[in-house]
Amino acid sequence: MPSIALMGTMLVFGVPLVFSIILAMSFYISATPISISLVSQRIFSGLDSYSILAVPLFVLAGELMNKSGITSRIIDFANALVGHFRGGLAQVNVWSSVMFAGISGSAVADTSALGRVFIPQMEKQGYSKEFSSALTAASSVIGPMIRQVFL
Repeated sequence: MPSIALMGTMLVFGVPLVFSIILAMSFYISATPISISLVSQRIFSGLDSYSILAVPLFVLAGELMNKSGITSRIIDFANALVGHFRGGLAQVNVWSSVMFAGISGSAVADTSALGRVFIPQMEKQGYSKEFSSALTAASSVIGPMIRQVFL
């Protein structure tokens, strides 16, 4: 409990979160009779998780799809479907996210891959950066939800 109070106090005084956590953790370790080898063992057993490993691999999948050109083909296809309507680029963003989610199955990969392409392109077309970012983030979550409903 004192380590949590220490971390909270440090956060109130403006110390960055990372340093607050590290200092509170080192205070807790020094105050309790736990061996350092046990602490390191617990840290690495906590990192041995498929869900922690999945996030960087989904980002890698999105980057590979960007580099291979699949992302631009998806955008071209969605642009042919709805690009001529009013707000067409925003609609293309949503439809590309839906199609990309069918391929990757991940909202994280969707956001990382399509966000790098769409946000600058939407800014060039006159959309605000805030709207472009919010639309990309929201549409990346829609795809896996649709996929979950139909599978």
